[in-house]
Amino acid sequence: MVVGKIKRVSGPLVVAEGMRGSMVYEVVYVGEERLIGEIIGLQGEDAFIQVYEDTSGLRVGEPVEGSGSLLSAELGPGIVGKVYDGLQRPLSVIGELIGPFVKRGVKLPALPRDVKWPFTRNRDLKVGDKVGPGDVLGVVKETPLIDHLIMIPPGMHGELKELVNDGDYTIEDTIAVIESEGRKIELTMLQKWPVRKPRPYTRRLEPTEPLITGQRVIDMMFPIARGGKAAVPGGFGSGKTVLLQTLTKWARTRLNIYVGCGERGNEMADALHSFLKLKDPASGRPLAEKAVFVANTSNMPVAARETSVFLGVTIGEYFRDMGYDVLMVADSTSRWAEAMREISARLEEMPGEEGFPAYLGSRLAEFYERSGRVDCLGRPKRAGSLTIIGAVSPPGADFSEPVTQNTLRYIGTLIALDVSLANRRHFPAVSWLLSYSRYVETIERSWRKKFPQWRELRDRALSILQRESELMEIVRLVGPDALPEADKLLLDVAKMIREDFLQQNAFHPIDSYCPPEKTVLMLDVIMKFYDHSSKALLSGVPLDKIRALPVKVKIARMKEVPPEEFGKVYNGLINEIKSSIESLVKGG
Repeated sequence: MVVGKIKRVSGPLVVAEGMRGSMVYEVVYVGEERLIGEIIGLQGEDAFIQVYEDTSGLRVGEPVEGSGSLLSAELGPGIVGKVYDGLQRPLSVIGELIGPFVKRGVKLPALPRDVKWPFTRNRDLKVGDKVGPGDVLGVVKETPLIDHLIMIPPGMHGELKELVNDGDYTIEDTIAVIESEGRKIELTMLQKWPVRKPRPYTRRLEPTEPLITGQRVIDMMFPIARGGKAAVPGGFGSGKTVLLQTLTKWARTRLNIYVGCGERGNEMADALHSFLKLKDPASGRPLAEKAVFVANTSNMPVAARETSVFLGVTIGEYFRDMGYDVLMVADSTSRWAEAMREISARLEEMPGEEGFPAYLGSRLAEFYERSGRVDCLGRPKRAGSLTIIGAVSPPGADFSEPVTQNTLRYIGTLIALDVSLANRRHFPAVSWLLSYSRYVETIERSWRKKFPQWRELRDRALSILQRESELMEIVRLVGPDALPEADKLLLDVAKMIREDFLQQNAFHPIDSYCPPEKTVLMLDVIMKFYDHSSKALLSGVPLDKIRALPVKVKIARMKEVPPEEFGKVYNGLINEIKSSIESLVKGG
């Protein structure tokens, strides 16, 4: 164990002398109050330490003690439904013991040591079997929605010598014994894993399945693949936080992880409060039974923003290894980048663009590249996925700034938010001209199995919106009356797509979540209206008569129809569109 002394304090950066023998990214305890820090650089006997708690009051000469281990996450039963800070301290437990403010030097175990969990052993395993990393020893029913698989940790293999019977055990009780290279190893339900090190897997798979989010503009227009990575950049007030919280609530995944990285305290509190009230649309159970929260609010130490992001992705990889589809959202990576910029400046490193460190891109890559769909280690065979969605907060909505541009190099889907749309109260304020998805080709086959018309509807709708943008330039110059009737109809249909389909109320009891069955049929109704109306125009029907059709009002209210009733409503709308247009053509 290395023990040194504080040499200099500069905000969250502490320089300690006498630290020869330490290693980079080793956890250290700083000062008399043993504040948690991490070595981020070594120079001779000096260690540069990033302290994850308030450093005010630290004095030169106070002790700095190395732990000999890397910053790690505790993984095991008891994670789901909990609220942690960036160091995986359980905030709800701290709140009960100490109060609403986390005092310096407070250390509590992330997982409760006294709770007994109902363990059911794997019947396929017998004493004497050869076992390896990822092999499932048994299952703990952590919540009604999560079966927590107890797996052999990565890098460990041998012969199974003992496996306990079904019963209630704490996470520190021995549940299995394996013999490896002549020594016996006792296994518990608790694993520890360095947060900066990706967890291993057998092989990476191509992301071919869509992540169903319940948001029409994403599922239909700019899809995200399960195991993919996406970014949500947008200016102040464009709705990033509401969109990310909505994705966390409604995405069809087994587990959702919400990381508030420098998030405002009231927004984090709102997310926690709403999760307690909402139900999972698939099972009807409370959403908190399939969620994990990492709360690092803006008034917490700046340096801890980095650990909150890597803690969230480590927990996501752990549940991915169980064969589950996991979603992790981080709000926002820009505040993490700002923390990197501050630490880099205090280290007096050569700055890159706009003062950000030159390694900004590689740090973002380390984070986003931990997403993916993989064949998991161990038996039984299983595949899991970790999808990562990160918010970006470019100053002044300038997407050319370094964090946004570096993020674009690694993501597959861009969900660009437009402040002008938000100002017009169009939410989610997703720009259909700037956003894109590179997963359309890979997930098309999966969509076609249930919805053969998905790709055609998507491409037609985007083409109409693109053409609307071109026509609006003409309208601004010469006015709408100069346009031919066909282009006026296209503008009307583009408005229907924008207002009746793309707009979605995140707080509406029905419209907040739109299943894919309803999403596809809603757009199909609008396209059918366009097709029949175009034929009517060619037959000489005036556009004003088409605009006055009562069915347009019913189309505008489609989003308020419950999903279970929409099939009947869809058939009625298609018949009404056809009959009303035919009556206009006949002159009725």
